[in-house]
Amino acid sequence: MPSPSRRTVLTTGSALGGALLASGLPTPAAAADRAEPAAHPSDPWRTVLDDADLVWERMPATWYEGPFLGNGFLGSGIYAEPNAASKAVRFNIQHSEVQDHRPEFGSLFGLARLPIGYFTLEPVGTITGLDWRLALHDAELTGTLTTDKGTLALRALVHNDRSVLAVEVTPSEGERGFRWVFHPADAISPRAAFKPLPDGYQGNPPAEVADHDGVTTAVQPLLAGGQHVTAWRERSSGRTRTLYAHVAHSYPHTTALGRALKVIRGTARLSYSALAVTHRAWWQSYYRKSFLSVPDARIQRFYWIQLYKAASAARRDAPVMATSGPWLEPTPWPNTWWNLNAQLEYWLVHGSNHLELDAITRALGEFRDNLAKEVAQPYRADSLGIPRTTDPHLVNGAAGTLTGYGVGIPGQDPPTPEVGNLTWALHNVWLSYRHTMDESILRDVLFPLLRKAINYYLHFLEPGPDGRLHLPATFSPEYGGDSRDCNYDLMLLTWGCRTLLESAQLLGVDDPLTPRWREVLARRAPYPTDGNGFMIGADIPFAKSHRHYSHLLAVYPLYEVTGRTPDERALIERSLAHWVGFEGALQGYTFTGAASMSALLGKGEDALKYLGELMTRFIRPNTMYQESGPVIETPLSAAQSLHDMVCQSWGGIIRVFPALPHAWADLTVHQFRTEGAFLLSAVRRGGTTRWVRLVSEAGASCVVRHGIAGPVDVRDGRGRPLRHADAGDGALGIALRKGESALITARGDRPDLTVAPVSPNEDAPRWGLPLI
Repeated sequence: MPSPSRRTVLTTGSALGGALLASGLPTPAAAADRAEPAAHPSDPWRTVLDDADLVWERMPATWYEGPFLGNGFLGSGIYAEPNAASKAVRFNIQHSEVQDHRPEFGSLFGLARLPIGYFTLEPVGTITGLDWRLALHDAELTGTLTTDKGTLALRALVHNDRSVLAVEVTPSEGERGFRWVFHPADAISPRAAFKPLPDGYQGNPPAEVADHDGVTTAVQPLLAGGQHVTAWRERSSGRTRTLYAHVAHSYPHTTALGRALKVIRGTARLSYSALAVTHRAWWQSYYRKSFLSVPDARIQRFYWIQLYKAASAARRDAPVMATSGPWLEPTPWPNTWWNLNAQLEYWLVHGSNHLELDAITRALGEFRDNLAKEVAQPYRADSLGIPRTTDPHLVNGAAGTLTGYGVGIPGQDPPTPEVGNLTWALHNVWLSYRHTMDESILRDVLFPLLRKAINYYLHFLEPGPDGRLHLPATFSPEYGGDSRDCNYDLMLLTWGCRTLLESAQLLGVDDPLTPRWREVLARRAPYPTDGNGFMIGADIPFAKSHRHYSHLLAVYPLYEVTGRTPDERALIERSLAHWVGFEGALQGYTFTGAASMSALLGKGEDALKYLGELMTRFIRPNTMYQESGPVIETPLSAAQSLHDMVCQSWGGIIRVFPALPHAWADLTVHQFRTEGAFLLSAVRRGGTTRWVRLVSEAGASCVVRHGIAGPVDVRDGRGRPLRHADAGDGALGIALRKGESALITARGDRPDLTVAPVSPNEDAPRWGLPLI
């Protein structure tokens, strides 16, 4: 198939203080424009964020190298215009809601996210240099582009509330004639550049460009009905010019044009500086919900960039992230993937205390009716499933290897019987419940959906000659081949039945399926293993390089197999070593999974080694990640691996600093959210944990393995002794009501409770493209 042609080129512009734990309420730093951040010793957030800024002293050539801006909906990646790097800079403009609506061609073509287009900033002269900084604290790109005719000073943001890309450019005299040019993209699934087109599929017609009293629009009609619209205009003030651009999508109606015009007309009345005030305020408040500082400068910067990336790509009311977030680049994966990607993308929101980004719980609850349609007709009355790929409304469309991947039926192939993805996605919902103890999540989303997801399995469980309950052949992502008693499904089935029993008890529900769930836990086939550890399933050993840890979910993230006995620990160690021992197909998230499994075992050195492998082999200059196309889950899951080294709270026990490498003698964590809805703060100095503080949001049972050697004092928020009990294995049980806190210190110690960054063990280059 020939490459999609570039559309008409459209032109515009030629004519135009340290936070005390006792308060928990640090004072926000004042927003201010700045060329170079200064030290802020009294503001730990400003200090670590300024230190984590990405810098560019060389021109980024691709999306994997350049700055990126976003708000969960509108996204812009910034880099040199391909084949014209010295002549123009590309500002992509993409949107997470823009998709096609032809389900007959499946989620990968007919429901795929559609590319929108990009602006090019075209100087008068030839580009000779640049000096850019992506300021995390303000979520803004600032800097200078230098040409042989002069300079262009720029500031850029994607506004948090208005979903407007604003780029302010102040040229020197020789660059006053610079221009902006918009290039509409072909509205065709990006998968068309990688895979054959389905029979009958064709791209949408060209965008229609028009002027509306000073606002230019590119209206993209869709063959299925509806439209998406890019609207933009420039505002001039003296020599400074500011571009404002917005994208709107509507289906089946054609209302996007009116909405886009309204947004641009309202926003362009504001100067860039005025627009930036509310934008910066949101971001600065966002970061202050938690704090983490480690003595590895490269990893600490990486971590804060992932928090910036997460809020740029995700919001509760935005679509569940596609594989590239809101930044749609050429990719064979132009939609949401549910056999690992979506789950990993959102893990970091829990510990970092950012549940406002949790789109998975919202989407599964909102679009649950579509999940019934994704299982075969005989099972729709009482079962749910989610296919490997869906659009934002959890619709897969036609199932087939070219157009999408359906749920399938255990024991049958085709379609591939990949049936566990919904249960795994609901584990994310369980985590959101456990980290907030919000009963509405449990009652309204998790329990009813998990009940029907597990029901699907129950239709196929059969007793074998051994008296055990067995599953017919299913598929383990992404190993290849179907196997009876597939570990991916047995592990999810086990976790699901256990969670349903616990949820029913918490909700006071007398469910008629309770005996069946208990029977499954008592009689289900054991997880298939051999001398190398966990197998793919009873019919398939683990015998080749494989990036996915689908056969190890009981270890991580389900924590069903945790090394409680020496034999169980040896099984985990053997399985992990065998998995990562096959080079060839390993990818970035292989190493984030291995790091988290090592952290489960308390092996901080191994966890750090695996994160180091990830950074060295897979992470790109701007912390993005690439396989055949852009995939965003791996860097975000690396932030969760760091969380797992710093704190774990599975199984009803909060474990403080459970897997730190020896070199991390100093560490600060503040308002880290744990299961049970506790906010953890703790400080480690000189290899010793000095204090641990827990604030209870829900009054849940509190058991904490604090890691402080010897006798301890436990005091409440007023400094009074607090009753506690020895829970064994270095843990304390503390009775805390909602809103109460406990401070744990070595007996007689009165440490400083100030939150502050720790000093790095050694310097490291910044992320981006600095001159080294």
